Amino acid sequence: MEKIQKMISEKPVVIFSKNSCCMSHTIKTLFIDFGVNPTIYELDEINRGKEIEQALAQLGCSPTVPVVFIGGQLIGGANQVMSLHLNRSLVPMLKHVGALWV
Repeated sequence: MEKIQKMISEKPVVIFSKNSCCMSHTIKTLFIDFGVNPTIYELDEINRGKEIEQALAQLGCSPTVPVVFIGGQLIGGANQVMSLHLNRSLVPMLKHVGALWV
């Protein structure tokens, strides 16, 4: 858990992902298309990725990828991110943490 806290506190937008997950790809593309430069951790490529995935599950993240943190706060997975986007809350949130300057 401490490792995750350190990882999410260092950057405004952090995405835990897997290369093999199509929803992860969609969420990463959404942020990149906004002009955000998210920090992306590919759990199927990094050391201790399985351990991090288990810690995300303990935080209540289900499924465990994609998982998005904005400003150190757990936003959730693809459904939560898309809900924020559709109700026009995502962009103001990104601006607030300095991840977007539009």
